[in-house]
Amino acid sequence: MPLPKLPSKPATILATQDYPTAGAARPATKTPAAKKMAAPIIEAAIAEVAKPVRNAATKIKQVAALMVAKPAPAPAPVAAAPAVVAAPAAKAKPAAKGKVTPIKPVKQAEQPHPAKHKAVEVQLKSSASRAADQRGISKLFVLDTNVLMHDPSSLFRFEEHDVYLPMMTLEELDNHKKGMTEVARNARQVSRTLDALISNTDDDAIEHGILLSKLGNKDAKGRLFFQTRLQSADLPAGLPVGKADNQILAVVRSLESEQEGRPVVLVSKDINMRIKARALGLPAEDYFNDHVLEDTDLLYSGIVQLPDDFWNKHGKDMESWQESKNGYSSTFYRVTGPFIPSLLVNQFIYLEPKNGETPFYGQVKQINGKTAVLQTLRDFSHTKNNVWGVTARNREQNFALNLLMNPECDFVTLLGQAGTGKTLLALAAGLAQVLETKLYNEIIVTRVTVPVGEDIGFLPGTEEEKMSPWMGAFDDNLEVLNKSDSDGGEWGRAATQDLIRSRIKIKSLNFMRGRTFVNKFLIIDEAQNLTPKQVKTLVTRAGPGTKILCLGNIAQIDTPYLTEGSSGLTYVVDRFKGWTHSGHVTLARGERSRLADHASEVL
Repeated sequence: MPLPKLPSKPATILATQDYPTAGAARPATKTPAAKKMAAPIIEAAIAEVAKPVRNAATKIKQVAALMVAKPAPAPAPVAAAPAVVAAPAAKAKPAAKGKVTPIKPVKQAEQPHPAKHKAVEVQLKSSASRAADQRGISKLFVLDTNVLMHDPSSLFRFEEHDVYLPMMTLEELDNHKKGMTEVARNARQVSRTLDALISNTDDDAIEHGILLSKLGNKDAKGRLFFQTRLQSADLPAGLPVGKADNQILAVVRSLESEQEGRPVVLVSKDINMRIKARALGLPAEDYFNDHVLEDTDLLYSGIVQLPDDFWNKHGKDMESWQESKNGYSSTFYRVTGPFIPSLLVNQFIYLEPKNGETPFYGQVKQINGKTAVLQTLRDFSHTKNNVWGVTARNREQNFALNLLMNPECDFVTLLGQAGTGKTLLALAAGLAQVLETKLYNEIIVTRVTVPVGEDIGFLPGTEEEKMSPWMGAFDDNLEVLNKSDSDGGEWGRAATQDLIRSRIKIKSLNFMRGRTFVNKFLIIDEAQNLTPKQVKTLVTRAGPGTKILCLGNIAQIDTPYLTEGSSGLTYVVDRFKGWTHSGHVTLARGERSRLADHASEVL
């Protein structure tokens, strides 16, 4: 297969910062100050025009020269505006205890656009933590109970800093240890860890701190302190003394007064707790050590666009050959150049010239320094390459089907908003490889049973009958896939549905521990609601010949304490990128309906 023709005119892509901003300079000319400054300029221009001039061209040149030269002082107020706004941020200091800082009104221009605003922590650390990091001072972190119940290993995640546990935190751990929920299991795990740290230590060691590296965690270089005596601190009179959160806040304030010069920071997953601490002048921050990425815009997408001059810079000593794998012949290219080190194995690449030339779609198969092996893709947008009657409607769906239909790819993750075709593509690929090519024995479908609204309570029946209300999305997609088969009539469709149902098993996550799946096509739907620990439990169930798919939309997380940066789906996408037998695609364009696409954009 010959190479596509090189584009004669490189396509220019406008960078984000180069887009013009509307309404930046227009309001400045309408202010009273601007009108006063513009008045003498206009009068002078009129006077100059009124003078007798021999030639009309000379008159136009004089007026133009006057209007260009004299309005120079007018932009002065606009240029000074950023300095006025930025000055408080540069000189901002933490508020003194007991003082209330007046809240300044935010200008309209500073407010983010509602369509582009994201709930992402811009600065995860508190001001006290940032100041301590600049000075290189060890901090004392006071842990709230929800941090330990969210991550049982959080005690060892604070590097060289010390950890302090109030007595009320231990009391709340004891109240939550009963039951079979994830929170109860984590509470019991924390209790066992604390027992192992305290064992074989005397009272002096507890008073002066227990080394967190005692159990073999070499990254934890700090000490663990317990509240060994009653610490009293003055809190506002309106706060109830008997509430656990207020007692922990009192401990933080008491520690600040006892250990002057050392930053004491409260760590809590409870937003209201952090707000209350900030209102009292106490430094507080979220537990962000479980965040894979601070900004989900940096998440690996699995797709990269090649520069327009890619073939000019990388096609000098290029080699090409053809191979036939899995009944399909594909072309391979070995290229060398400066763009190769930025690529990853199994990453999809594309080049779409704007001048009508043939586009190039490929996948990176090998990387060795500045040399890479690229493979052309199978075109699943053509009807002859349909998968169980489904064809790719856009570029990303074609990339996804190449991963789903590749038997050498054992782990596939698909991200995308509602209506991008994640479930439909996965189910079609599973049916094609189970019923047609016999590559897998059956399809196993599972998902997290986290309700969007109120729970409907206990459900009767077997495991599959209890899971059936959660699997409505798969039933809808099966209807779409069965409608394409119209040759056998009603009886044929009914027989096909029975055959398909016999090959699809719906399982619950609660019974996955200890299982091993051999030659199964495992689909994990709504994986954004999984914690990293749950994802590890599921992925490690894979036996020989099993393919695992993780589908989800990180913008729709229903699990408490999980964010876009700490979701299990984000975790596996970041950890599996670049592995030879895994692949990831972020589906960008919705194909459900025009109503769903418009709703995703405006709602």
